[in-house]
Amino acid sequence: MIADGWLKPAGGRTRVSSDTTSGAGPAGRSAGPLDPTDAALLAELRRDGRLSVRALAERTHISRSNAYTRVARMVADGTIRGFTAQLNPQRVGLGTTAYVAITIEQTAWRLVAAGISEIPYVEHFALIGGDHDVLALVRAPDNTALRDVVLNRIQDIPGVRATRTWLVFEEQAGRGVPYGEPEG
Repeated sequence: MIADGWLKPAGGRTRVSSDTTSGAGPAGRSAGPLDPTDAALLAELRRDGRLSVRALAERTHISRSNAYTRVARMVADGTIRGFTAQLNPQRVGLGTTAYVAITIEQTAWRLVAAGISEIPYVEHFALIGGDHDVLALVRAPDNTALRDVVLNRIQDIPGVRATRTWLVFEEQAGRGVPYGEPEG
């Protein structure tokens, strides 16, 4: 099974890359298109990342060796950044979710990013354009923990000028990227 670690990146650790210079795609796209077979493999893995190579090959109508080679290549080149379980935040004790918009000093991105990446309960953050500079998704056990994250941790990072927090009352999943489906 893929989740059993048969496809570990070099060094045995999944590494998230911030490299966005991997070759621009056609006419205004920031990345090149996937071939139809890779797109089909990704669609199946997004539905169930625990699929065995045999099941993945059967569902995409290719040989097992071809499936294995293609998935291994996509892991090695960073197209697939890892395999993970999707958790229900409430069921694991994270009852408070918020988006925190952060305004930073113009040259402080790397310092702020390094600081935010060390803060517990910050699930994801991104450099953004607009009225704020960084947007962070925080999942905490309660409002007290959220308050600590925002007021004592994020605001203590050198280069952070201001924060604005939005509580999330309900979440719904979107359709997501239509891997393996024709454009149009």
